[in-house]
Amino acid sequence: MRAPDPLPPTPQQVAEATREAMARDDRASRLLGMVVEAIGPGTSTLSMTVREDMLNGHDICHGGFVTTLADSAFAFACNAYNEVTVAAGFDVNLLAAAHLGDRLSASAVEISRSGRTGLYDVTVVNQRGECIATFRGRSYAMKGKPLVEGLPAGKRFAGDRQHRT
Repeated sequence: MRAPDPLPPTPQQVAEATREAMARDDRASRLLGMVVEAIGPGTSTLSMTVREDMLNGHDICHGGFVTTLADSAFAFACNAYNEVTVAAGFDVNLLAAAHLGDRLSASAVEISRSGRTGLYDVTVVNQRGECIATFRGRSYAMKGKPLVEGLPAGKRFAGDRQHRT
């Protein structure tokens, strides 16, 4: 008697595998001390502490670092389906200053994904829950190009209601 085929990975397991692959190769996020706090299909949360070398001439965190944190959260969220996906553009609104020692958290959520394009919103807050920035990213998926070889790829897989968990 033949053993049953193993269950395919769940969408959450695929997202976790893509997180590991991206975190291993993302030198920019690592250099800035970013940590992936949570990952799921189409979602992610990353955090970063504002350091001395991130301050601008006004003694506040340079907006480029806040934007980079949001962009990294966007990247982890839109790649969580195991399909290489890049930014096609983004808009950012810097709403409040971040200061030395602040722990910033960027949470990304998928708004829409259809065909090769997607839309994601990211909110950046400090350790007190105060909104520092909002970010809207537009993504472009490289169809048929998995991030992690051997795993299912694409949103169709992730949204499959027939998938066994």
